[in-house]
Amino acid sequence: MKIYTRTGDKGSTQIYADKAVRVDKDDLVVKSYGDMDELNSQIGLLAAHVAEKHKPMLHDIQRNLFQAGFAISASSTLAQADIENLENLIDNITGQMPPNTSFVLPGGSKSAAQAHVCRAVCRRAERSVISLSKHYDVPEVVHAYLNRLSDFLFTFARFLNIEAGVDEVAV
Repeated sequence: MKIYTRTGDKGSTQIYADKAVRVDKDDLVVKSYGDMDELNSQIGLLAAHVAEKHKPMLHDIQRNLFQAGFAISASSTLAQADIENLENLIDNITGQMPPNTSFVLPGGSKSAAQAHVCRAVCRRAERSVISLSKHYDVPEVVHAYLNRLSDFLFTFARFLNIEAGVDEVAV
């Protein structure tokens, strides 16, 4: 199977909703897919920077982002349990750190800085999905998952800095 189809050369692409349909490549659905794909790629880069013990958690998040994309266009296995899993991760990690008492500048260790990039891209993906939901039916689980994921990524960035012995810079 060839990677190229030539069917998108004139600015449209095929998406799968109830049936396969062609839409312009700047359609809100495609924009939301693209933002989530970029987020997934950035999380892949984050996984390349963290200790081996953190990689399975990040790979699970990447799989869930694929499910979020499926939820926009068709069926998905993304569920409330996935949101609760993120909440449990946040609570677990938060319990291992001193309280956060100020805003912090994104950065620190390479892995923490990358987690902050992921958080910012996640927020953009969330905004895209909110815009999309004004025109298409988007399951609430997608909104909630992206919102909680950005919270997790902020918490994980702080944790990675602590783990690396790198002080955060307060605003």
